[in-house]
Amino acid sequence: MSCTLPPDDLYFSPMSLYGKYRPQTFADVVGQDHIVTTLENAVQQDKLAHAYLFAGSRGTGKTSIARILAKHILTAGITDETLRRQIEKGVVDGSIVDLIEIDGASNRRIEDSRDLVEKIQFSPVVARAKVYIIDEVHMLTREAFNALLKTLEEPPAYAFFILATTELQKIPPTIQSRCQRFAFHQIRDEDLVRRLQYIADQEHITVDRMALRAIARHAQGGMRDAISLLDQLRSLEKITLEDVQERVGTSGQEHVDTLFEALDSGKREEVIRIVQDIEQTGMPLDVFVRQLLADLRTRLHTSIEANEPVDRLIRMMDALLVAVRDLRIAPLPGLVLESALLSLCEINNDPAKKELIKPSKKTAQASQQQASQPAADASGAEKHKKTNATEHVTADVAEHAKEKAVESSLLEAPDLTLAAVQALWPSIVQQATPAALKMSLKNGRVTGVTAKGITLTFGSIFHKERVRQNDAIRSVEQLLQQQFKRPVRLECTAEEERGVTPLADTNLVDMAEAVGEIF
Repeated sequence: MSCTLPPDDLYFSPMSLYGKYRPQTFADVVGQDHIVTTLENAVQQDKLAHAYLFAGSRGTGKTSIARILAKHILTAGITDETLRRQIEKGVVDGSIVDLIEIDGASNRRIEDSRDLVEKIQFSPVVARAKVYIIDEVHMLTREAFNALLKTLEEPPAYAFFILATTELQKIPPTIQSRCQRFAFHQIRDEDLVRRLQYIADQEHITVDRMALRAIARHAQGGMRDAISLLDQLRSLEKITLEDVQERVGTSGQEHVDTLFEALDSGKREEVIRIVQDIEQTGMPLDVFVRQLLADLRTRLHTSIEANEPVDRLIRMMDALLVAVRDLRIAPLPGLVLESALLSLCEINNDPAKKELIKPSKKTAQASQQQASQPAADASGAEKHKKTNATEHVTADVAEHAKEKAVESSLLEAPDLTLAAVQALWPSIVQQATPAALKMSLKNGRVTGVTAKGITLTFGSIFHKERVRQNDAIRSVEQLLQQQFKRPVRLECTAEEERGVTPLADTNLVDMAEAVGEIF
């Protein structure tokens, strides 16, 4: 009995777009011109090193360039075109025995490194060289690195090593010093979009330009991730921006400008809505806060170059820096971000709190009066210095005017009462610097006001002692003096010292903050 086998095409599994469009020559590489130029010159001038170290984030072309470089090393000095094509094909499909690719995560033991060192003594079989590509080399153990070090120091003439890693800081300096290091950059969005458009045209994929930009933003500089996402969406009749957002969520960047507009206009409902939208998309809030900080940094640099005020931008950065640290330990991360943004929104929206930051016109006029009045009195005294009686009268007038100016300034300052201090305390905490002091002040609460000053009670001794440091307490007292127009002393106590047992959650937060300060 005979049977007919199905055609081979039925067993064919279509190659992924990334595998199909993986760079095969240096000319195909996108976004790494600084590396390609150096390696091409080294190949042309026959000045190749025996060890290379490629470092960069995932999907930036480390392994692809390693294989392209391996082609040139293995085919160097071979004039037979048939043999050259066989070697190049063997590099592509992984069938050539003189190219050994090792996964550092799976072969990280010292026994694996010793086995590699022993086998390297065998001469090449097909080509004139042997190339070892070790991916994720940072996963090797310290003992494995030590076993590899001797070979890197004195490799055989035919042996070449190409190490690839996403975490350069984990590679021992002794290994780095034996290699030529190349830093792979994240690929720009423009280069990603251009490459994706080329692939879409070749594969007859209909895709909007905005959808390609959304894919590029989501890939965060990784070509592999960008092409893989396009491959995932290629079954659609037409890929739109909405299709991309439905599958990967929004990047959060589209909410940044809207959020800043809401903060400027003091729209608290809009701020809460934006935070809720970010949560619904599944995007981590700490990632969104980092995007806000990156945008603020750009605005800060622009304002400094234009010689514009930057106080408001610095306050926003301080609030967000505290928020991004609190998000890691908060039971409700959204609440932390809402609290930070609403506090900024409150300052922008409340005229009374704006005056806490910017002196009022009345205060400025009173200061000018106080400065100008003694000068006028001094001029009058100069004109009438011939008679003692006139001099005494002028001095009395000057003293009386000075007292009236001080009295006017005190009338404009708020009363030093417990209610007034508690009302102004959040704005004083926001103005405090550095961020560590601000965090400790948030742990405290105003519990008393006396003729001597203000009593601040903390939930933990750790925060109390940090505020009691000379520089810290002096800066807080200066902020209090600016608000109440008089010297104010600050007395710090802790609930534990007063016999009050703090909540367990507070202790846990204090411990986490202390650990964060150390690391």
